[in-house]
Amino acid sequence: MRYFVKINEKDNVAIAVRDLAADTEILPGLVLRQDIPQAHKIALRDIPEGGEIVRYGVVLGYALSDIPAGSWINEKMLRLPPPPALDDMPYGTNIRTDLPKAPRKTWMGYKTPGGYAGTRNILGIQTTVQCVQGVLDAAVERIRKELLPRYPNVDDVVAINHAYGCGVAINAPEAKIPIRALQNLCQHPNFGGQLMVVALGCEKLTADMLVGPENNTPENVVVLQEHKGFEAGVSAIMAMADKKLAALDKRLRQELPLSDLLIGMQCGGSDAFSGVTANPAAGYAADLLVSEGATVLFSEVTEVRDGVHFIASRCRDAYTRDRLAAEMNWYDSYLSEASVDRSANPTPGNKKGGLSNIVEKAMGSIAKSGSAPIEEVLSPAQRPTKHGMIFAATPASDIVCGPCQLASGIGLQVFMTGRGTPYGLAAAPVIKVCSRNELAEQWPDLIDLCAGPIATGDKTIKQVGEELFSLILDVASGVKKPWAEKHGLHNFLCIFNPAPIT
Repeated sequence: MRYFVKINEKDNVAIAVRDLAADTEILPGLVLRQDIPQAHKIALRDIPEGGEIVRYGVVLGYALSDIPAGSWINEKMLRLPPPPALDDMPYGTNIRTDLPKAPRKTWMGYKTPGGYAGTRNILGIQTTVQCVQGVLDAAVERIRKELLPRYPNVDDVVAINHAYGCGVAINAPEAKIPIRALQNLCQHPNFGGQLMVVALGCEKLTADMLVGPENNTPENVVVLQEHKGFEAGVSAIMAMADKKLAALDKRLRQELPLSDLLIGMQCGGSDAFSGVTANPAAGYAADLLVSEGATVLFSEVTEVRDGVHFIASRCRDAYTRDRLAAEMNWYDSYLSEASVDRSANPTPGNKKGGLSNIVEKAMGSIAKSGSAPIEEVLSPAQRPTKHGMIFAATPASDIVCGPCQLASGIGLQVFMTGRGTPYGLAAAPVIKVCSRNELAEQWPDLIDLCAGPIATGDKTIKQVGEELFSLILDVASGVKKPWAEKHGLHNFLCIFNPAPIT
C-alpha cells in the first residue's frame, strides 16, 4: 500500500496518499515525526533553515526553520520565492511532435457557420444590463413551460444575466474586456447564430455597442422601456423567442471532425493531488484532442505565473512568447495597483488540501495543459484564431474564468477539483473530475470522473486520460450529460471588469 507520492527525483518532499499516523515507517529508516494529513507534504530528508523545499523538481520556497526528515511541512513553514522573470524567456525549446494518437476521430455536433461547432442547441437571450434580469427571468420561466415543449430539438433557454452595462466607466481603456466578453457571448456556438437581446433603454452599454447597428433591429432586440408595463414586456420577449426557437429547432447534430471542437480546461477547489492525478489526466486528454485538430483552452493567470517559463518553452515562436509575457505583465500590474500579489491566490481550502503556496498550486495547475505546443495566447474573452493548445488569459476565480472561456467560444468545459465544488455553466456542459477517491465517494452525484486511482497506483494517467477523452466526446455529442447539467447547477456569470464602476 502506498504511503506517499513523489513526483520528481529531485524532490525532497512527497505528499501523503492518506492520513498517516506518527511513528509510521514510510521508507526504511524514515519514520514520521507527527501525524501527516492526507495530501500534505512530508520531508524526505533534513532541510536546514533557508534550504530549498522542492516538489515537481521546482523550488516551492525556503524553509523558515530547520525541518527534520519525517516532518509535516505546511504553508506556515516556507518563504515564497520571487516569481520567474518575464524578459526574454526561452521559447520553442520543448515542442513535442509525438502526441498520443486519439482513438476517436469524430464527434456529433451542431455545425455553426464561420466558427467552432456547438455541443448544445440553446436559445441564448443576451442582456445589455442587469436591470432587466427580473423581467427576463420571469419570461424565461414561461418560455420553458409554454414554448419550449413545441420545439423538441432545442435543449434549453438560457438568460445571459450579468452585472455589467450601467454605472460603469464605459469608455475607460479596460472597459474593452467586459464589452468584448458580452459581444462574444452573443455569438456563442451553442446559440446557433440566433441573436436575441433584452435591453432596458437607458443603459451605457447600448444595443448598438453590444451587437452592432446592423443587428440592432426589432427582430433581434426587445427594449423594455418601449413597452407598456411588465406583461407587455414579457409578451414581447416571448413573441421573439417563439421565432428564434422555430429557427433553432431546424438544427440537427451531424458527424464532425475534432477540429470543429473547442473546449476549456479549468480547475477550482484544488488540492495537492490535483497536480498528480486530475490535472495530468486532463492534460493527457487534451493531448489526444489536439492530436486530431481540436482546440483546447487553459487559463488562470495567477495559477500559471510561477510556471510561465515552462509554458514559454512550448510556444512555437517569439510572438506567442511575447504575448504570454504581456498578459503576465498586465496581470502583475493589475494586482500591484491593489497592493496585492500572486500570493493572495491560495484559498483556505487549498491550504487544507496540502497546497502551501501559489508556486505549488501553479505547478499542479499547468499540468492540465498537457504537453502540446502552445499555438496562441488570448487576452480575456478573446476568440481563438488558431487550432491546438491555447493559453487564454483570465483571472483564476472560477466564476470569472468560466464566463471568459465561454466568451472565447468553448462548447464544453472540463473542471478539475480536489476539495469539491458544485460549479456549473448554463450555456455549456461542465464535466467534473476529482483528484482523490474520497471526494468521489462523498459526492457520487456531483463528480463525473475520479482520477484518484492514479494516486493509489490502481490506474495510470494514460488510462484516466483516455477515459476522460471518451467522456468529453460523449458529452459534446449529447450522448451523456454530466451531473451539473442533469441537476441544472448554473453559476451567475461574473464578467471580468477591471475598469472603474461609477
